[in-house]
Amino acid sequence: MQTLVIGDIHGCYVELQALLEKAGLSDDDPIISVGDFVDRGPETPQVLNFFQQTPNTHALMGNHERKHVRAARHEVKLSISQQISRQQLGDAYADAVAWMGTLPLYIELAEAVIVHGYLEPGVPLSQQNPSVLCGTMGGDKILRERYDRPWYELYTGDKAVIVGHNNYTKTDQPFVYKDKVFGLDTDCVHGKSLTGLLLPAFRFVSVSCRGNLWADVRRTYQCPRANSQRPVFSWSERDDLALVRLIEKVSLANHDLLARLQSAPGFSELTPRVQAKLYAAETGKGKLANLMQLARLGKLDLNMGRKILKDPKEVQKLLQADSE
Repeated sequence: MQTLVIGDIHGCYVELQALLEKAGLSDDDPIISVGDFVDRGPETPQVLNFFQQTPNTHALMGNHERKHVRAARHEVKLSISQQISRQQLGDAYADAVAWMGTLPLYIELAEAVIVHGYLEPGVPLSQQNPSVLCGTMGGDKILRERYDRPWYELYTGDKAVIVGHNNYTKTDQPFVYKDKVFGLDTDCVHGKSLTGLLLPAFRFVSVSCRGNLWADVRRTYQCPRANSQRPVFSWSERDDLALVRLIEKVSLANHDLLARLQSAPGFSELTPRVQAKLYAAETGKGKLANLMQLARLGKLDLNMGRKILKDPKEVQKLLQADSE
């Protein structure tokens, strides 16, 4: 028997079915989602139905599922991607959220521990903070404040760890750290690939995505934030091309700034937090500085660029300022 662990699906049902076919599973082989199987993609209801109704399937609670659950308790507000999922699910939304609330935060197998987000080093699995396990912003803050290195570099457990949540390679390929930590998020919904890991062989299987499905969904649905008077801007293909040019300029500026800072005596011996503060002192504040910080972290892409700038006109302003 083999087990297929699948990375962040994000409503990509077509890719999910293609991955299952490629994996060649039998009816008795378990299928496990690492979480974030909802939101952003065009087929969230179909993915939900699959894990609710298909025998021998299991799903973890990711940060996206957790936000639906917390919003139902009036603890947080839904983001745009969750509002769109609510529209897609229609009358089935309440039952879907109730089911999401029953999902576990981790699954422990003989070969590996599976969580959506992170594991805090040295903390027993049963005592891990749910925010850390789910990979929420609160979990990010906990790890950032307590440790000066990535969590996976500090992991010393006996079993392998399988996670989703972050595309650590920024490509369509999975992440492997010392054959102990396996990251399966390969940005399927953004146009890269959907990745699974077959156990006990630890063999990867993947399929390419149809395209940038999240961009397509955002153009299809009009979903302003609840109780917000801020306009929701529509991005055209021309706007995206301009944003690509801006991202290229920002990435080059980030490269040059990092090279200058790293050439300074003693910089490489500083902690990552102090290095980040020196970097921020150079960039200053504002939207361009925010883009630079994202570039430094390797997280600057079209989706994050739109999120920071919001209005396509801001792209032109920044490009024009750069040329003056």
